[in-house]
Amino acid sequence: MRLSALHVHPLKSARAVALAEAEVQPLGFTGDRRFMLVDTAGHLVSQRDLQALAQVTARLGAEGLVLEKDGERLIVRLDPVRRIEVKIWTSFVDVVLADAATNDALSRWFGQPLRLVYQDAQAERHVGAAWAGGPVPVSLADGYPVLLTTTGSLDALNRTLAEQRQPAVGMDRFRPNLVVDCAIPWDEDAWEAIEIGGIRFDLVKPCERCIMTTQDQMSGERIGGNPIQGLAVERMSADPRVRGVLFGWNLVPRGTGRIAVGDAVKVLGRRGETWPMRRREAR
Repeated sequence: MRLSALHVHPLKSARAVALAEAEVQPLGFTGDRRFMLVDTAGHLVSQRDLQALAQVTARLGAEGLVLEKDGERLIVRLDPVRRIEVKIWTSFVDVVLADAATNDALSRWFGQPLRLVYQDAQAERHVGAAWAGGPVPVSLADGYPVLLTTTGSLDALNRTLAEQRQPAVGMDRFRPNLVVDCAIPWDEDAWEAIEIGGIRFDLVKPCERCIMTTQDQMSGERIGGNPIQGLAVERMSADPRVRGVLFGWNLVPRGTGRIAVGDAVKVLGRRGETWPMRRREAR
């Protein structure tokens, strides 16, 4: 098996950036989900609440973070003196706040009061103790440092969608960091750990999917095939610890270094049992 694609998301919930190679850190890939939008209360704002975030291109370069939407370009400026506490699901993080001009521009873009925040070295966040064997450092991602999907599983989902007379969906709907070229559908359910570029990644928890998978990742519109309906046929979790439909796995890196598209993916261990699923007949 090979690594067929590698993505980061500099601004959480904005468009993905495809890379040829990336640096693995304990909290995830360099530049992945270090920026985030919050509301006036300091709570996470994502595509779940603001679908138009899918229209934003975010790139890190010599100028820092550059955002583009509808032909307008914004160079983000940070105010290192100003820090605020923000909430991501159940965790709180002390982060750097962008300057007033940046926040005013983003509020104008989306027609509501918003602020941009940045996770610097001081903004430590640890989650996942129940699944990873202890707290692990993580970026501003929903819960874990790395998300993996496989080509064979997407092919299987699209076959189910075809049976439901729905259009196929692309892998971008699932916003993975790593895409592994694996012909066997759902084989990742049995992987305990993998190695890429000499770095071990533990598969610690399957990823339950939300309404964001129903949204086009260029427009934010809820159009095209509905992965939730397709996954409900045979990918509904039967384990009450993780509810809903599952696609992909959350990973914890156990080392640092660089990996690249085309690298070999080696399965280091397999589970005795795969994740339990409830199945129903496709309609």
